[in-house]
Amino acid sequence: MSSASRNIVPAVETGGDKSLGKVAYEHLRQAIENGSLKPGDRVSVNGLAEMMNLSRTPVREAISWLETDGLVAHEPARGRVIASLDHQMVNELSEIRIVLEVKSVELAARNASVAEIELLREMLAIEESLLDDPARRDRHNRRFHAAIYRCAHNRYLISTLNALHAPMLLLGPAAATDPERQRQAYAEHVALVDAISRRDAEKAAEVITHHLVSGQRLRIKNILRQLDNEI
Repeated sequence: MSSASRNIVPAVETGGDKSLGKVAYEHLRQAIENGSLKPGDRVSVNGLAEMMNLSRTPVREAISWLETDGLVAHEPARGRVIASLDHQMVNELSEIRIVLEVKSVELAARNASVAEIELLREMLAIEESLLDDPARRDRHNRRFHAAIYRCAHNRYLISTLNALHAPMLLLGPAAATDPERQRQAYAEHVALVDAISRRDAEKAAEVITHHLVSGQRLRIKNILRQLDNEI
């Protein structure tokens, strides 16, 4: 694994009710989410087992589950690697996400309870305090969008959106290295919660569409910049 020399995944603490395979899986997903394991990194059972202080069996289980999620792929010349998305795949993923999230905010504007809207406002306050902490802000951003999904009160929509969570991890945060975009995204979240609180489904759909398209453009820009650097 190209990353074997880096301390990318912390050792696993044994104990509790979860199987070691499940714990290893969660550790590895978190490493992908926070960028410690990056697209293209080789995935070595032996290297990861040593880092996490585990035997190879639970690590093999974890890697198998990551393959099922689409987070690990097999390349003939290199073996297992963290999967990556090209700009066309990013466009396709973003298009379906926009369709689903537009519906989620429209339903949230109709169905969210007063308590749920209050929770969204509290989450905005937390987000504002994290604007200078990109890693924590990104984790909070995922929780914020998940809270919006729950406000829709449609279990099938929530399930479908959650299925997109794994491939979205491969994209990384759109605004992690762009403080201006982080502040714009926060302002868009504020406008979204305001629209939901006013039961304005049309405005909520407009805001989330702009929000997601802006993120999509930034991700494509980052991918193309990376390709230019590799030439």
